[in-house]
Amino acid sequence: MRRATTLLLAAALIALPVAGADKEKDEDRLRNCGMVMHEILNVPDDIPQTLLDKAECVIVIPSVLKGAFGVGGSYGRGAMTCRSGEHFDGHWGTPTMMALEGASFGFQLGGQATDFVLLVMNDRGASSILSSKVKLGADASAAAGPKGRDAEADTDVTMRAEVLTYSRSRGLFAGISLEGSTLRPDNDANERLYGRKMEAQDIVLKNAAPPPAGAKELLEILNQHSPHNDSDKNSH
Repeated sequence: MRRATTLLLAAALIALPVAGADKEKDEDRLRNCGMVMHEILNVPDDIPQTLLDKAECVIVIPSVLKGAFGVGGSYGRGAMTCRSGEHFDGHWGTPTMMALEGASFGFQLGGQATDFVLLVMNDRGASSILSSKVKLGADASAAAGPKGRDAEADTDVTMRAEVLTYSRSRGLFAGISLEGSTLRPDNDANERLYGRKMEAQDIVLKNAAPPPAGAKELLEILNQHSPHNDSDKNSH
């Protein structure tokens, strides 16, 4: 009995540094999300301001490598933050960690790390993504997002899409189709970051925990560039 207890204690002590290292990786991933968003929003030909102002949530998946997960497949991890408040009309709030998986992300430049930014444009899209695994183009309508500050944003495709998707590779930023890929909350990463099991909806919609330190730049850049929700439902 004593031997078994000793072995359990030893295993727990070994696991502590591993868990700490994993949490630091998650914090680094959040910092990378902030860096990507900062860089994208500070170039002239970026996400149209009108679209960012109408978005209810933003998902950033930094540094996805082609073939990083299985043969020909890809896998990326990042974060999703939404505007606070019942009607998504407040400041950008505590993020949930997310995972993006797909057979092919249509990389423009093979072998290069690609960053993805997704705008979630309505309540239904946000609720679907936060509650379960969602297949883009099937469970949630998705389209390649237009770019440029003066781009015509009110096209039929843009108006209908629940999720608008963008990519950046080797400095080239463009709308990209991610149809067929899946998005899901990364619950293991959330548990490491926040120290307990929590549903993604509670983290994001109920602000059940304060934002981690790694999320500081991501939230600051979004609150600076788009402090208000200008979608039709919040214009009255």
